[in-house]
Amino acid sequence: MFRLAAKYYLLLLLLWPLLVWWNRFLNRLGKRHVWFAAKKLLPAAPLTWKMALLKNLNHCKIASWLLFILALARPQLLNTYQVEEQKGMDILLTLDISGSMASIDFKPKNRLEVAKEVIAAFIEKRRTDRLGLVIFAATSYTKCPLTVDYDMLKYYLQETELGELEDGTALGMALATSVNRIQHSGAKTKIIILLTDGVNNRGEIDPRDAAKMARGFNIKVYTIGVGTRGEAPYPVLDSFGRRQYVMVNVEIDEALLQEIAKTTGGLYFRATDRDSLQNIFSEIDRWEKTKIKVKNYSETTELFPYFLALGLLLLLMIETARRSFLRTLP
Repeated sequence: MFRLAAKYYLLLLLLWPLLVWWNRFLNRLGKRHVWFAAKKLLPAAPLTWKMALLKNLNHCKIASWLLFILALARPQLLNTYQVEEQKGMDILLTLDISGSMASIDFKPKNRLEVAKEVIAAFIEKRRTDRLGLVIFAATSYTKCPLTVDYDMLKYYLQETELGELEDGTALGMALATSVNRIQHSGAKTKIIILLTDGVNNRGEIDPRDAAKMARGFNIKVYTIGVGTRGEAPYPVLDSFGRRQYVMVNVEIDEALLQEIAKTTGGLYFRATDRDSLQNIFSEIDRWEKTKIKVKNYSETTELFPYFLALGLLLLLMIETARRSFLRTLP
């Protein structure tokens, strides 16, 4: 971008008409003549380039003064750019892979497959945050540590399958594993998103104690209960190895999940279908946004030396020409 840092010097351009008049006045004042007996004795002299230069020397002189005025106005080239300072947060996704996640109430896929797709879409919306994955059933472990390599995280998420762990639902162990993984993080904001469809029935750690641990380390826990209300179709194999679906009761300890969220300053959500689960993650994404500070920086290149040098060069050429090949009679 081009700008003039001292544009008020352009007011000197108002003196331009006066400068033109003054040059014409001096030209008339010092005009010299050579007298001849008769004008017709001299043929009409053709206009040469020297004569053209001589007639326009004063205009060139005025042009040099215009260059000096522009130099006083300090022309600059300005390169402005923005730098974003982003402080990301740490988010640990804690996913239930117990047998009940095979229920087909999030048609046409089971709960786990739909949860994986929704979580993958959530990961794609993050930019500077570190995310990790903990899976659990009767036990729990960290499938992917906190990372900004979202492609790797999504790979491990897609590789997560039912049956990786012994069946059961150890909510306390899952939350404790997540707290242990994220507690030493240097991030200002630390979040655990716990997704489950069952009731705590395994593990040595009480979920309420794990929630207090999370609160002690300033970790916020969002809890999500997935599953339709009432009964859901669950796949089983009959005596001939054929897959059949039976209706089973959906049991989610909503009171416990609400207590965990409240203890840590988070929120509890209930997802009864794919759309509601997507809306929940969209809400979390909207609330837990990374703060971005934008600073503007400018790089300035001064151009006035070029205008000054050009004006001086023009004056030097004028005076050199006036005293050499464009010299007039004394």
